[in-house]
Amino acid sequence: MRIKDRSRKKTVLHPLEYRIGQDIAQAALPVVGSRLLVGVSGGADSMALLHVLAALHNNFSCTLVAAYIDHGLRPEETPGEWACVREAATRLGIESTRLAIDVGAVAAAGRLSLEHAAREARYRAFAELAGQWSTDLLAVGHTADDQAEEILLRLFRGGGGKALAGMRMRAGHIIRPLLGVRKQEVLAYLADKGIGHCFDSSNNDRRFLRNRIRLDLLPLLESAYDPGIRAALLKTAANLGEDEDLLESLLAEQWTAVVKTCPPDANAPRSLRLDRAAFRRLHPALQRRLLERLLWRLGTPARYRQILSLLAAAVKGQTGSELHLSRGLRVAVHRDHLLFSFPRGLGPWRGRLTTA
Repeated sequence: MRIKDRSRKKTVLHPLEYRIGQDIAQAALPVVGSRLLVGVSGGADSMALLHVLAALHNNFSCTLVAAYIDHGLRPEETPGEWACVREAATRLGIESTRLAIDVGAVAAAGRLSLEHAAREARYRAFAELAGQWSTDLLAVGHTADDQAEEILLRLFRGGGGKALAGMRMRAGHIIRPLLGVRKQEVLAYLADKGIGHCFDSSNNDRRFLRNRIRLDLLPLLESAYDPGIRAALLKTAANLGEDEDLLESLLAEQWTAVVKTCPPDANAPRSLRLDRAAFRRLHPALQRRLLERLLWRLGTPARYRQILSLLAAAVKGQTGSELHLSRGLRVAVHRDHLLFSFPRGLGPWRGRLTTA
């Protein structure tokens, strides 16, 4: 896909706009003819994203909707941010929308950190807006600097190769057109174009691990260890990303031979069957990946300990034993297969499926 030549219309793209257009085309992001919900907080990255996509929307024949999410955490700042987003969208001829969420309540209800709760609530809000505005994709403003921070964050949490591959330019319906752009390039673009933006004071709150990584750890690593640490992290993520693409393709080839969908049953409408012999023949890297995908497909968390327990059950589990996982998921160990089911529907319950 090539960017259309707009020279006849006397329209000149800024170098960053042209570059992002090329990146979108090279990554084959499906923006042509699409309706894009653009997450815009009013900060530098998201304001740059909005203006870049606005400059390119004719090239890709796409429609944009600017979406602002009020997290309910900074009431003294959010009115100004929403005004900034709304005014920019109006000036660009783009529709805008706002949705308020209560992150504090989400955190309390789920016993989550504010960071975790904000992310979950924000993406649920974007999904709600996507339904309201009938959009196809969500564009967010993550940059290369965000990628470097994310890799370190995932390293601290003990992530494997898939996690350390970092964010992808496309993940399902989410696209990240600025993922190859450094923060300093974003700021230079805004200055060149005279585009104003807001500053989120929570970005300086060192209670949040991501902020400590950005404000303290990365500058320390650059000054005391390696000034090229960000580039090294990005290179690592890119290499692991290529490995992940290969593993995903290999898994797709093996999935249907190992996992079967069971006919719906009144007692267990959602159930999958894993062939133990076929599973044992897989490489361990594919075994773990397959179990992770299986759990996500069933709508349950794919936690590391659960995956290890399932791995042991599939390889050497005793016939007649059971695993009790979250949200009412039961895994019954049979001689030749594992049966994943929700015998009493979604929701926790006590007791065994079978008796010894």
